[in-house]
Amino acid sequence: MARLVARALTAELLEALSQAALEGRLDRVVPLVTVDAAGRPHPMLCSYLELLAIDPATIRVAIASGSTSARNLEDRRVATLLIVEPDRTVYVKTHAVGPPVVHDRLARFDLVVEELLEDAADPSEGDVGITAGITYGPPPRLDDPRVAEVLALLRLPAGARPG
Repeated sequence: MARLVARALTAELLEALSQAALEGRLDRVVPLVTVDAAGRPHPMLCSYLELLAIDPATIRVAIASGSTSARNLEDRRVATLLIVEPDRTVYVKTHAVGPPVVHDRLARFDLVVEELLEDAADPSEGDVGITAGITYGPPPRLDDPRVAEVLALLRLPAGARPG
């Protein structure tokens, strides 16, 4: 059962999404759900590489500029991140602000956190819990030029244009 715990990222989530310990999270998947033109949820799979918390209220996401998710974010401006791991299951409900920053094949969106919901088993379910998150492999290498492109776009200061 999900319950509202905050209207911004907690210190723990801010740290997890800050890329401070990115190497240890490169194999983890974070689903991002947007809303399509018919009002249906449209999921895509991100990684911690493509997310960067700027502060407790703002998360940047870098995704393919021509993707359905990018169009959904531009048109309807809402998204939910699902962080499902053994130590936490949270839903981060957000809305996109400003135009995306587009560079080559990537679009960077700034997402403002509206609600942080924590999900936990109902007490009637006993000790049931998440035992593993979604992972993929092999994880990308930090020295890969594509990784460098994503990181540079995420870290570009607000208002700056990619070179």
